[in-house]
Amino acid sequence: MKKYFIKVFGCAMNVADTERIAGWYEARGYRRTEKPREANEVVIVTCSVRQTAEDRVYGLINNLAKYKIPALPAGRQNTKYKIILTGCMLRYPLKYLKEKLPNVDEFVKISNFKFQNSNLHEHSSKVCALVPIMEGCNNFCSYCVVPYARGREVSRPFEEIVCEVEGLARRGYKEITLLGQNVNSYGKDFPPEEKRRFLNCFNDLNHCIKNLFATLLRTLHKIGGLEKISFLTSNPWDLDDNIIEAMALPKIDRYLHLPVQSGDDEILRKMNRHYTAEDYLKLVKKIRTKIPDIKIGTDIIVGFPGETEEQFQNTVQLCKKVGFVKAYVAMYSPRLQTAAYKLVDEISHKEKRRRWKILDDLINKNPAQNDKFLSYVR
Repeated sequence: MKKYFIKVFGCAMNVADTERIAGWYEARGYRRTEKPREANEVVIVTCSVRQTAEDRVYGLINNLAKYKIPALPAGRQNTKYKIILTGCMLRYPLKYLKEKLPNVDEFVKISNFKFQNSNLHEHSSKVCALVPIMEGCNNFCSYCVVPYARGREVSRPFEEIVCEVEGLARRGYKEITLLGQNVNSYGKDFPPEEKRRFLNCFNDLNHCIKNLFATLLRTLHKIGGLEKISFLTSNPWDLDDNIIEAMALPKIDRYLHLPVQSGDDEILRKMNRHYTAEDYLKLVKKIRTKIPDIKIGTDIIVGFPGETEEQFQNTVQLCKKVGFVKAYVAMYSPRLQTAAYKLVDEISHKEKRRRWKILDDLINKNPAQNDKFLSYVR
């Protein structure tokens, strides 16, 4: 029996893609192995958000290449061992990838894996199922490769998502996590008549819903057997009152991941983020007023080109005001194709690391800070 091995880097969306790729192989009679040297095909699902993620891919492929040349006469290649690259690194031209990664046999876009019935593939967790609801992003934050790696926003059909979640509930799943690069934008790419149809069909009698993601949350909330609905990730400028109202429903997770990226208005403007620090704080206050027990996590970039010490301290002060329970703090790295790539990255790695540690210590290693709902945002 042929075997396959999958290695995934990056976000929850990549993990969900990996589950579906596994289903693709299983449907073709392959069996999964956790030992890459035993595999006939090795699939690497890549991340390109940070340079460190790409560097790990290069290192892995160099290590895997040795399995292509086992103890055969004259070092002949093992033609039965194939390395396949997919995921966000395919944003680069194919010629560039072939030159950088000569040991890769195939470069395959995620979309080329024709997934089987989503109710049949295996999920990584037996408790919580990952359910992609959309892919891509239209926002073009100046540091971000997602629009180039994942393309523009494309939402899955409403009924298809509902059907999948109903199937998961029948299979015994109690928790689901809805995935998208910006879940709040779900359905904005639908034609106007399709938007009206879903808003009219699924609105609660007591709620006038004008947001399709809020409509989706309310619809899934009614599915019997489900106990918890989470979602990732939200952009602050798209999180409206309709969504906040839906988030207050009892099955919706009381953890919200709400990337802020910076607490300085000038840096936010350079990042092409469509809000100010004060806007963000007002949004947090509104959410906590409606959902007092909500806990909020975030993403932050330190060392963005031109970020002064004063601007960094503005981020520190915002973090203290919000009381995040978790933060994914990243040191800025230039990414080809992005607008920020043209900016001079003059802040040293040592200084970026210092700023990273300050925020990591403040948020992720400080339990006293974690559940601190300061008076500013009450």
